[in-house]
Amino acid sequence: MNVSNKKRLFGLVAAVVVGMMAASCTDKASDNTSGSASAPAQAVAEEKVLNIYNWSDYIAPDTIANFEKETGIKVQYDVFDSNEILHAKLIAKNTGYDIVVPGSNWAKLQIDGGLFQKLDKTKLPNWKNLDEGILKKMAELDPGNTYLVDWMWSYNTVGINVDKVKAALGDTPMPDNAWDLVFNPTYTSKLKPCGITFLDTPADVFQAALHYLGKPIYTGTPDDYQAAFDLLMKVRPDIKKFNSGGQIDDLASGNTCVAYGWAGDFNLARKRSIENKAEQNIEALIPKTGGLLFMDTMAITADAKHPDNAHKFIDYVMRPEVAAANTNEVTYLTPNKAATAFIDDEIKNNKSIFLSDEDIAKLVPPGVEDAKTKRNMTRLYTKFKSGV
Repeated sequence: MNVSNKKRLFGLVAAVVVGMMAASCTDKASDNTSGSASAPAQAVAEEKVLNIYNWSDYIAPDTIANFEKETGIKVQYDVFDSNEILHAKLIAKNTGYDIVVPGSNWAKLQIDGGLFQKLDKTKLPNWKNLDEGILKKMAELDPGNTYLVDWMWSYNTVGINVDKVKAALGDTPMPDNAWDLVFNPTYTSKLKPCGITFLDTPADVFQAALHYLGKPIYTGTPDDYQAAFDLLMKVRPDIKKFNSGGQIDDLASGNTCVAYGWAGDFNLARKRSIENKAEQNIEALIPKTGGLLFMDTMAITADAKHPDNAHKFIDYVMRPEVAAANTNEVTYLTPNKAATAFIDDEIKNNKSIFLSDEDIAKLVPPGVEDAKTKRNMTRLYTKFKSGV
């Protein structure tokens, strides 16, 4: 299955989402608090169908086909490129999907809103393969690891085309802090001709700007967001594109030279550039002040029509060989500790994927903004993106 179909437009969805968020997340489904959120017993066998909604470019090309062949379950696999888009579908109910893959911070909001079913771990024998450290991190947002299984994890950072950046900077040396390349006008003004791209999501952009300013990235203080907005507006004239789904191809083809986004995407761009003989020297940088950790998670929707099939798929991708194949393809790190033996040496030796203990310690952990903060952040982001 080809999952490279991306380039979904974010547009104005985020503004709509946060406007509905407060109401949706306090309107908890009654079965979530009563304990009946667990998948109900099936009176009859489920039809051989499974509907999955995942991020673009986030699975090995044969994972779905192999699962279908082994189980006889037909998979409908759709993709998105922002948490805001996924959240809009979830709060509208009747999603049509059995498995979704939200970022862990958004998943916390969705758990509280009664949007997921509890996992039945008796149906997940491969749970034993998961890394205890990742499970503990997940448990901070999902106590008891009740609803979520980590799909893959990485961090937000800066990705560059090394040769193009050095050429654009000329006599200006590379900054000591990689974040300067996207937040300091001294650098962005020089890099503008070769192309700078930003993720097209309010939370990702403002969290990075707040981190760069030395402020808590989940602060609820309006003045902090105003300071981040003022910083962003200084570099706005130098940003070529806002794109959450196309940074891989833009970097791999040499159409851009700097991107603020996901480290896994930058390593995937490097991989594709090599495969396509494009000869673009792509690198995911590790900022001295740390990147922003994120974990993308599998969850079974509250309205899933095929929860048993969903458990079968979740257990399937927790097999070490399957998890390793996904990491080898997309260069994001699996939470499956048993998969390490099957991961390619090139990936295991890549210090921007298999981070050192020192770099891991610097990663800023994920958290959750409240609804009021999200509304303010989205309002400011809309102004920033429009440049007014």
